[in-house]
Amino acid sequence: MAQSTVPTVHSRAELAGETVRRILHVAAAMRHHQDEGIAALGLTPAVARALHQLDPDRPLPARDLAEQLGCDRSNVTGLADKLEQAGLVERRTDPADRRQKALVVTRRGRQVRERLRQVMSDSRLLDGLSTDELATLRDLVLKVSDGGCPQECGAGLSHAGRNVSEWARRARVGNAVRVTTPHDLDDRLRAELAALGAPDQRRDLGEPLPDGGPLTGAQTLALFDAQVTSRLLDLAGRWLSGFGEGYFTVESAGHEGDAAVAAALRPTDPALLHARSGAFYCLRAAQAAGAFPAAPPPSATAATHSPDTGVPDLPSEPDADPSPSAPTAPEPGRSRSGSAPPGAVPYQDLDADPGDREAASLPSGAGIVVDADGDATVVVPDLPQPAPDDAFAAAARDVLRGIVASAEEPAAGGRAKVFGRADLAVVPTTSAAGSHLPRAVGLGLALERLRCGARASDGEADAAPWPADAVVVCSFDDVAVDHATATAALNTTGWYDHTGLRIPVLFVCADSGASAEGWVAATLRSRPGIRYFAADGTDVAATYRIAAEAADWVRRQRRPAVLHLSTVRLMEQGDGDAARDPLLATARLLVTSGYAGGEELLARYDERGWQLRRVAEEVLDEPKLASPVEIVRELAPRRPVRVSRAVAEAAAHAAGPGAGARAEAFGGKPPELTGPLTLAQSINAALADGMLDHPGTAVFGHEVAARGGVYGVTEGLRDRFGAARVFDTLPDETSILGLGLGAGLAGLLPVPEIRHLASLHGAEDQLRGEAATMRFLSRGAFRNPMVVRVPGLASPDGLGGHDRNDNSLGALRDVPGLVVAVPARPDDAAPMLRTCLAAARVDGSVCVFVEPIALYHVRDLYTDGDDEWTAEYAEPGTWADRHVPIGRARVYGIGSAEDLTIITFGNGVRMSLRAAATLAGEGVGSRVVDLRWLAPLPVADIIREASATGRVLVVDETRRTGGVGEGVLSALVDTGYVGAARRVAALDSFVPLGPAARQVLVSAEAITQGARTLLAR
Repeated sequence: MAQSTVPTVHSRAELAGETVRRILHVAAAMRHHQDEGIAALGLTPAVARALHQLDPDRPLPARDLAEQLGCDRSNVTGLADKLEQAGLVERRTDPADRRQKALVVTRRGRQVRERLRQVMSDSRLLDGLSTDELATLRDLVLKVSDGGCPQECGAGLSHAGRNVSEWARRARVGNAVRVTTPHDLDDRLRAELAALGAPDQRRDLGEPLPDGGPLTGAQTLALFDAQVTSRLLDLAGRWLSGFGEGYFTVESAGHEGDAAVAAALRPTDPALLHARSGAFYCLRAAQAAGAFPAAPPPSATAATHSPDTGVPDLPSEPDADPSPSAPTAPEPGRSRSGSAPPGAVPYQDLDADPGDREAASLPSGAGIVVDADGDATVVVPDLPQPAPDDAFAAAARDVLRGIVASAEEPAAGGRAKVFGRADLAVVPTTSAAGSHLPRAVGLGLALERLRCGARASDGEADAAPWPADAVVVCSFDDVAVDHATATAALNTTGWYDHTGLRIPVLFVCADSGASAEGWVAATLRSRPGIRYFAADGTDVAATYRIAAEAADWVRRQRRPAVLHLSTVRLMEQGDGDAARDPLLATARLLVTSGYAGGEELLARYDERGWQLRRVAEEVLDEPKLASPVEIVRELAPRRPVRVSRAVAEAAAHAAGPGAGARAEAFGGKPPELTGPLTLAQSINAALADGMLDHPGTAVFGHEVAARGGVYGVTEGLRDRFGAARVFDTLPDETSILGLGLGAGLAGLLPVPEIRHLASLHGAEDQLRGEAATMRFLSRGAFRNPMVVRVPGLASPDGLGGHDRNDNSLGALRDVPGLVVAVPARPDDAAPMLRTCLAAARVDGSVCVFVEPIALYHVRDLYTDGDDEWTAEYAEPGTWADRHVPIGRARVYGIGSAEDLTIITFGNGVRMSLRAAATLAGEGVGSRVVDLRWLAPLPVADIIREASATGRVLVVDETRRTGGVGEGVLSALVDTGYVGAARRVAALDSFVPLGPAARQVLVSAEAITQGARTLLAR
């Protein structure tokens, strides 16, 4: 168990000891931080110290340099030379003594010196020290300078020197530096809150905003709480990282207005959030816990926002409820007399004179105190203090657990810092800019199809985890707008809307001004088919109003919209205007509206800060992931027995209750009665059987419906199963995979087709960063089962050139948890596809089914017309017996099968069998091992068959570098194989056009010659 560096302190003695220990820890971190900064500037410590001491506005006589630096005169000349060689100073005649030279800081020296000053004065590492601790630090610095500090203190603090003393003087009497507050941001916010003063007239929190806004005071206060919690979490991340216990510091500071977006949505709306969504997450947690007050009744005269868009409205869905679903809370206007001072009388209980104008103007929920003289005083209850373990504290605990990599973190369990929780409908996403947008589009399309009657993959109509009228919300920042994945997602969304398909997705772009002025707005406005809304993201009232309108429009119309929020980035990589701090804007709104005073809000800020410190100290003591088994447990679970059982159940259904529907789907002639099938025909039949067995199975891709795909493999499926389950997409692989990711997340079983293996490479992050990480980032709470079909590998004739003959699989094989299948024969293709479908359904597996293009329509093996590369399709009653588990190879024996083991896959199987036949004529018996599964490799079968002969020839049609053969040879070495081994592989080259392809690819002749060389050893 990791030990906390900030344990809970119970006594003065413990406090003193812990304070010194923490100070020494921070001082050591300061030294390391400064050394790193100096090295980054290309300076040595000695040169950096010299430059830091020089006055850029006054020449320094060279003879005075030693005294200025406090160093030995013998070192001065060399140090001055180094400064001059680096271009930081130049020697000029000393104006005070023209016989002497003086050092003058150059323009470059001024620039480097300013950057060095920032490094040396960086105070972030002291942000976690309280007033008492800073005072102790100051005393220790003085002791260091006086020589009165123990040796270990001096070693830790001497390097900080003058800067430590300067930073230590930041201690404020009576106004403790918050444990989580970097000074620059915290000091300003605290000063501004204190300066807000008291409201002119107090209002009850149950009343709506006085300007007719859509929020009540209680809702605005809840938004402020969410924003404060998010800000303090940002600062806590800096504090924790300052002493080596925090591992993630991407901050939400300046983006806290998205709490209002969360408030405008329902806690059951699936949310895919970017990394700066702390306030959204905190507010969503409060909604789910019933801690966000109910909305007031809608006003008939409420102003509406008219978005600047050319997207017309469609008739609303009759079953769509436009109002955000908020947890039950006390009704607006209800008395909170329990918080009033003793003697207060609830205003509602008084017999007020109907004509009394003063009484009629009293705030709802106010009390009246009557003193002994009969004088009455109106009293409005003070702000309620945050409960120690309220919903915001719980949300903070989630986030802090992620920051410190606690194994008890609810989303990834310490594997990553993400915003995600299944019970909050927050889907974890990676930090790659915009990579989650394609999934959001797919999820929206899938939810709409489920709402319209599609069935989930387990056959249950109600299996979808979200309500029928749910809206998908997907946030991203302005940096992502220009990324290819975001562009693809927005383009696909508009295309689907243009074709009449409804996708209920609300995109939320947090624009902090990183792009050229006006660019983000122009880009988002110009998206066809996506309605545009815009709001000031620092104004929670305006943001809530516009967000509620946007969410309402998407929910009613079931069409996409984008909400463009102008924000500011106040911390990491941010140089935004602190005057636009959304926390300060919300505080001003509370004060000017009469709900709270500045000192009350400052006290609330402080109380939250100490609340988070307590939580931080608690999560530091929680266990971390401590074994490889714990880490990979949820990566890609394999339950082969359940998968085998699922195949057997499908067989029983196809042969029993589903026999009639199956016969009808195949036009009265099921595939087992049609004679020998080619590889393509066998895959087509297996897809049809899979769609019959799994009602949630959907096949899609570019022209897979209209033309049966590039190679006709899906021909006829749309006619059998309809356009809702077999449909065409844009020819964009990122979007195709994104649709699959969203469909799997919604409970469907997607089977997307990618046109060519070469086309997949541009979209691989959707597999690597999104699909393969879903279980890893959610501890299995979310999954995206998917079987991706990819025509791939190379044709020996080089048809189509390199873009249609890509033979690279290395990028797929190293994706953790990804299943990569390569069927070579028709009688393997169907059972392997059934296994992939069953594994996706049972385990949530993501499978890539690579189909050798050159073998699609091949019928012969040895001679023309022998039909030995075709096979009968298995009838359902034999599926269970012919089941092909993941990670099991197939072995062919040629001749005696005792002399040589050939290990191969894909096209190599057919070529190796032909080479083995030639070798058999020479008296050599061979075993040909078809790997079938490239990830995971069938290691047990490899070792068994290699050991049987002691001679292994690996035939790898992928490239020598990064190819499958490297994995096979590594498996042999790792398991102690001591026999002979040789490899025949394609060259490290792209596949050229035409007959030239034979010069770089594997051939039967090369295999035969390689075997002979191996046997001759």
